[in-house]
Amino acid sequence: MKGGQVREEPAVDAVVVGAGLAGLAAARGLEAAGASVLVVEANGRVGGRTMTRRIGGVSVEMGGQWVGPGQRRINALAEDLGVEIFPTEVPGRTVFHERGRRSEYEEGGDPPFADPGAASEVQEAFEALSRLAAEVPAETPWTAEKAWDGQTLETWKLGQTRGAGARFYFDLAVESLYACEPRDVSLLGVLADVASSGGFGGLFEIEASAEEHRFVGGAQELSERMARGLEGRVVLGSPVRRILQNDAGVLVESDVVSVRAGAVVVSVPPALRGRIEYEPALPAVHDGLSQRMPMGAVIKCHAVYDAPFWRASGLNGRAESDTGPCKITCDNSTPGDDAGVLTGFILGSDARRWGQSPAAERKRAVLECFARFFGREALHPRGYAECDWGAEPYARGGYAGVPAPGFFLDHGPALQEPVGRIHWAGTETATRWNGYMDGAVESGHRAARGVLSALSAGAGYHPRTDSDGRDLSRGRPRVGATGTGG
Repeated sequence: MKGGQVREEPAVDAVVVGAGLAGLAAARGLEAAGASVLVVEANGRVGGRTMTRRIGGVSVEMGGQWVGPGQRRINALAEDLGVEIFPTEVPGRTVFHERGRRSEYEEGGDPPFADPGAASEVQEAFEALSRLAAEVPAETPWTAEKAWDGQTLETWKLGQTRGAGARFYFDLAVESLYACEPRDVSLLGVLADVASSGGFGGLFEIEASAEEHRFVGGAQELSERMARGLEGRVVLGSPVRRILQNDAGVLVESDVVSVRAGAVVVSVPPALRGRIEYEPALPAVHDGLSQRMPMGAVIKCHAVYDAPFWRASGLNGRAESDTGPCKITCDNSTPGDDAGVLTGFILGSDARRWGQSPAAERKRAVLECFARFFGREALHPRGYAECDWGAEPYARGGYAGVPAPGFFLDHGPALQEPVGRIHWAGTETATRWNGYMDGAVESGHRAARGVLSALSAGAGYHPRTDSDGRDLSRGRPRVGATGTGG
């Protein structure tokens, strides 16, 4: 244990580790069914990989922010919580930067590649990827063609494309979705994600379909409202260090609290599961899982201006480039606010490299990048902020975990499979919209159902009511002689 004295909380039916969308959705579902819940969060805030900050007089989102109409769970949650959405579409041309040449193209058109055959070549590669994805069951991708998990997306790309332009644009699509390079991710992992999105368009089409709206007040508002609804049953600044379990129940120990329960939902990213001590130890396949699904690498950068000056030139704020540090940008301004916000993403290898540079040097490079795309006015924002998600101690990267080759065949089922009284949540465990906020909510709902089923079956604790509203008996677990629980 670290710090001061740890307080013992009253025993509950279930503990939830993590107060992001997945953990809070799980806690909300458990409480709605009558179970008593305590949420324990390492950060001093709720929201997980969503985070809103005030910069230059404007609220900007440092983490996840976009949703699409096909993401029914996150949209239903927002409606239930009273959080409104607004469209993100900004009319105008997109800036395209390739081989030192800047050009522009209209929405719906093809990028003006230096190689005129690149557009059709990359489209053919997207279509071939889509055909393979149609054969992958989103719920059980490890049952698909085994060879697909034995190669990286990079080796597949090299067999499908020839020109430098097509390969650059394919890489850009992958980086924008995964915050990593094609060499880092299993081909089967990508196919499973395409299948989980509910469609089989190109990678940029999937991205576009998931980015049609934003939340009024920011995506973190969802977590803040869920936490307020839990009325004090969220403990912040409390990293969980150890989880003990036996036939009688679980004991969850953090830097701040110790609490006994009938079950626990762990909603941290798979790469961070292994940083918690478990007694007894997790099965080896679960340790392997945490080692073979590292987080992507992303630094999200915002520059705030007095006005969205690029719109006067007919630009929509989006740029696509083969030269960094920001190879992707967008207009992140808020309707009704005069200020303009340009957002850029430093991704994958670029994020790892630039993350080691001094902050002032990185800011200068980002603003020079914006100026290359939109003009020298971009060099003089009234506010600037960035978030290196790899440096966040309880995220260690973003947007989500990246499955390495061989991951699904050996470890795929363990993403969701409970270990005794330990249940798993998090967007990486979702079967629909894996890696997105919608996937996080789905995973929380699934984990809550699993806990309720186990408790109702007599596994130590029982919720106060079942799905029909009938009273159920309740017990108090007593973690036995496990070395620390007593």
